[in-house]
Amino acid sequence: MTTLQLLLSYANMPLHLAVFATTPLELLSFLLSVATVWLNIRQSHWAWLFAIISSATYGLVFYGSRLYGDMGLQLVFITVSIFGWYQWLHGDDSHDKLPVTALSPRGRVLAGVAWLAGFVLLAWFLKTYTDTDVPKSDGFLTAGSLVGQLLLSRKKIENWHVWIIVDVLYVGLYLHKNLILTALLYAVFVGMAVIGLRAWRGDTHTGGGRLALE
Repeated sequence: MTTLQLLLSYANMPLHLAVFATTPLELLSFLLSVATVWLNIRQSHWAWLFAIISSATYGLVFYGSRLYGDMGLQLVFITVSIFGWYQWLHGDDSHDKLPVTALSPRGRVLAGVAWLAGFVLLAWFLKTYTDTDVPKSDGFLTAGSLVGQLLLSRKKIENWHVWIIVDVLYVGLYLHKNLILTALLYAVFVGMAVIGLRAWRGDTHTGGGRLALE
């Protein structure tokens, strides 16, 4: 057994919390993910560092649960997080800190089409090439998460609308997969997404940013 395999075996040992079981790896991923969303709400660029680490640990969690769409999504999240980190620091036309903006009507349509197209392609791929038992659910939520993450990287306020929808549906999926702690995490995410939406809207009234159509 390699050192990595040994570490993963310890990280996936059963851990009982209250009335449900989890693993140290899932618990660590839970805590890192909560910190990530909290920092996103505060518009702190350090959120992207936590996003990279939590995506890596959750990738291992999802691999063990045969949620291959979600596992692959974590790899994309790591890439987008690097892009988002730069965008938040140097992303507007003056290479200054990126402000909060809103999508134009055309942008909203494009985001919806991208979600639908991603769902069709991912669901087909997962059903054809993996042994997942939830290709449609996994594909739909993976595509939605990609759209949400890209909108977040550009500080589009609509990212919170996407996350509210996705997170509510993820609760049901993770309960189905017996990932109770992760289901609880996404229930917390729903509330945090609502808070994030209100905070980013309020940002336009406090001088912390501008809300424009782009």
